[in-house]
Amino acid sequence: MPAFQSSASAPPVRVLAIDCGVRPMQLRLPFKFGASTLTRCPQLFVRATVDCGALGTTLGWAAEMMVPRWFDKRVGPSQSDNVLDLQRAVEAASTAYMGGASTTAFGLFARHYVDLMALGASRGATALSAAYGQAVLDRAVLDALCRASQLSASAAFRCNLVGMDDTPLTQDLRGWNWRAWLEGLSPASNLHARHTVGMLDALEGDTEDATGLPTSLPAVVRRYGHRFFKIKLGGDPEVDLARLDAVLATLDAVAPGHRFTLDGNEQYADAHALRALCEGLRALPRLAARPQALLYLEQPLPRDASMDASLIELDAPAPLLLDEADGTLDAFPTGRTHGWLGVSSKACKGLYKAVINRARCDQWNLSGGGLAGRCFMSAEDLTCQAGLAVQQDLALASLLGLRHCERNGHHYVDGFGDAPAAEQAAFAAAHPDLYDTSAGRPRLAIRRGLLAIDSLARPGFAHAADPDFDSLQPLSQASILV
Repeated sequence: MPAFQSSASAPPVRVLAIDCGVRPMQLRLPFKFGASTLTRCPQLFVRATVDCGALGTTLGWAAEMMVPRWFDKRVGPSQSDNVLDLQRAVEAASTAYMGGASTTAFGLFARHYVDLMALGASRGATALSAAYGQAVLDRAVLDALCRASQLSASAAFRCNLVGMDDTPLTQDLRGWNWRAWLEGLSPASNLHARHTVGMLDALEGDTEDATGLPTSLPAVVRRYGHRFFKIKLGGDPEVDLARLDAVLATLDAVAPGHRFTLDGNEQYADAHALRALCEGLRALPRLAARPQALLYLEQPLPRDASMDASLIELDAPAPLLLDEADGTLDAFPTGRTHGWLGVSSKACKGLYKAVINRARCDQWNLSGGGLAGRCFMSAEDLTCQAGLAVQQDLALASLLGLRHCERNGHHYVDGFGDAPAAEQAAFAAAHPDLYDTSAGRPRLAIRRGLLAIDSLARPGFAHAADPDFDSLQPLSQASILV
């Protein structure tokens, strides 16, 4: 195949076909986040056939969990309704992407963003649900383009293979020198895995389940050597502070010198409740002894209450980070004016949204802009599973220069789950630095708290093995797999 030359303009792409399938994933441990507990969930797989002009036609892949009660936390819709919204977003984006003239990979996203978001809203979907289809399809298109050009995803972005440029979608970045900025990105060669401490996770004992995987926090640290942690909150300051004190007591004993983040998962009703949490955090002796250990407070408020003007005056012990409230491309600039200094990168929220928000952080930090505090980006997980999903999410975090990322999928699912043995073996063989096969089946390898990701820097978007598409169920079955 011809290699792409960095001096050339971005090649045109045209999506010829999109095939989708789902695989049921059963969790080995229940995962409680906010008011919801997850025990099973469908994982989506997308295979796109993409004409990349002179570079040829090839296949691109992507995968993502279809997690209920995260994209949409409203009381009315059921878990099946939540997944059905995600299915419809994928179907709508597929129809849109297979129509129209050739354009760049980024141009494909920009061309359809407004209409697809509007369509989702007209159907009653949340912004996160409406954006899901493009978030997954854009990764499959990028994968095909990288394979055709024989470039890794990080190399493709650094030479702007995707064609990022000024767009009416991002007026605040008008005049931004995309080519120079992308060339300056410095992908990480490894990443610290930030372990998620769920609200149901055992804090004592050195316990494992029948698979030999850890079930308690001390056992997790012993096995993986984590130095970074993410601690879930439930929305009641008194209960959360007591739980946090217990978690920190364990971490101080088994991982001295650790750093951690807090995730409110939209559970604090308003700024008044959040203020009570912040007051309690400042008075917590274990945190007062090491205030620098707390890195940021992630999405404590409901997304619809996140732009409260009083937040700018909140005396929080750590900066606030947008996650669920980052539903649209303009959410982070708006949030910044209301006191939010950080924003999460999640592949399920959108590849190009993450890159755009990372550029915003650099632009704002360079210019100052009259607002206090440095803006920053984090890498968060939505139970990304072994194989395509976790690899593409890790590659995105690496591209953005992030040094640690939340990982929880490997803790709640054993390896590749029920994926065919041949598929598991193919991924393990293609990425021996990322998977450990000593237990007889591939599992994510975390050593001394680190993920080795050198094998992701090959042609394509972070994978040198493909899923077994014939083993998947039709996308239409997704909503009954929850």
